[in-house]
Amino acid sequence: MPSPLHMIKLSVGTDDVTDLAAWQTLPQAQSADGLPRHITRMWPKREDEILAGDGSIYWVIKGVILCRQRLIRFDRVKGSDGIERCAIVCDPTLVRVTPTPRRPFQGWRYLDGKDAPADQDPRRARDDALPPALAAALAEIGVI
Repeated sequence: MPSPLHMIKLSVGTDDVTDLAAWQTLPQAQSADGLPRHITRMWPKREDEILAGDGSIYWVIKGVILCRQRLIRFDRVKGSDGIERCAIVCDPTLVRVTPTPRRPFQGWRYLDGKDAPADQDPRRARDDALPPALAAALAEIGVI
């Protein structure tokens, strides 16, 4: 069975996973049905592959992949400038993953399932989150 196809995206201006969660509760960050969405210029050419394989969007916060959200669908939205864009609609649950350093990039990228960080053990859900810089340093030396 092939590994699922995911997306990876920088969460610009976000300090941590809690900050991302708070941003996603704002009305402008939600679809008409109340699900979190992120609007981007480009439409994924591999949309069917992502959705068929239970794909997720992995969020890079301050240079570290810290969490993911299962992708629900892609909606076409038109901006106030009349340009059609893609709304990436996600499940509201943010799943913490093993912190993994990631260099900056623009837009979003595809992420093969075999290259995606593993979900954190659910028993660690109540652990205090490490600051992204510390999580990145520890991940680089293989501690987490």
